[in-house]
Amino acid sequence: MRFAAQYLWDHRNIILLEILSAGIFAGVFYLYHLPLSAVLYPTALCAMLGLLFAAVSVRKAYAQHRRLEEMQYVSEESLSELCAENRSIKDKDYQRLIRELCRERQRVQDETAQARENIFQYFTLWVHQIKTPISSMRLQLGTEDSALARRLRSELLRIEQYVEMVLTYLKMGAESTDYVFREVCLDKIIRDSIRKFRGDFIIKRLRLVYEPVEDTVLSDEKWLSFVIEQVLSNALKYTKEGSVRIYMEKPATLCVADTGIGIAPEDIPRIFEQGFTGENGRGDKRASGIGLYLCREICRRLGHRITISSAVDEGTTVWIDLGQDGEGLYRND
Repeated sequence: MRFAAQYLWDHRNIILLEILSAGIFAGVFYLYHLPLSAVLYPTALCAMLGLLFAAVSVRKAYAQHRRLEEMQYVSEESLSELCAENRSIKDKDYQRLIRELCRERQRVQDETAQARENIFQYFTLWVHQIKTPISSMRLQLGTEDSALARRLRSELLRIEQYVEMVLTYLKMGAESTDYVFREVCLDKIIRDSIRKFRGDFIIKRLRLVYEPVEDTVLSDEKWLSFVIEQVLSNALKYTKEGSVRIYMEKPATLCVADTGIGIAPEDIPRIFEQGFTGENGRGDKRASGIGLYLCREICRRLGHRITISSAVDEGTTVWIDLGQDGEGLYRND
């Protein structure tokens, strides 16, 4: 009804012209003392025909309006189909203009896709190149067990994390990724992550409480490993003393709890936002604000759910629900 009213309003000039024409005929007949019924009768017939024509026009215009609303991306083929029955000069001008806009949009999309592909290829090469000196430094450190060697190995591990984060961030924007879903042994992933960060536990004198996990879940091992390592890395980064506990909650939720500095209440709802670092992140100049964002996106794509609960100066707990779909959330309990 609203569309019909708008359509009639848009064509008000034609309607007013018809009414004015009927009024002129009636005035002329009146001045010449001719019967007004000779004007009213054809006017009524024309009005009925006009209403019928208007109904058909409104129906046709509404159908085109709905088709335009349903078209997310206008292509030249769909445009030709839409405008096949419109042969007015104005319609052809609009059609030609939209065709040019379609071509320009396609050109911009192609250039953007090519630029992104170039960036992806560059950083992929950069990641592989930078891993060479990192591996070389790790070999030079050897098995030395001094405090300096442990600290250097910890810093090298952090560099590797940042490098992998760059590559992961770029892969998240790709149309397709190398997801391989299969039954994954959680214990193996967790133990590999703990082994990777064992130097940080020693340096910071933190106690690890790991309750062995015998569960297997349907997931992608590589991407799930990234999430667990990122969560464990954050727990170690923001815990100065105390412990980090890793355990399972039924039916299939992996939990990582620490006794660190916690997260400010006003920051918790935004911790999964891209680039958000919060009060703690602003204190730590190395914080990038994309770690938890990547965790949320990866969990969403894997069909998992990640949630966080935290209290300042008491610690943080991260839940990774491996049994249901969902995005990153926060808890207030």
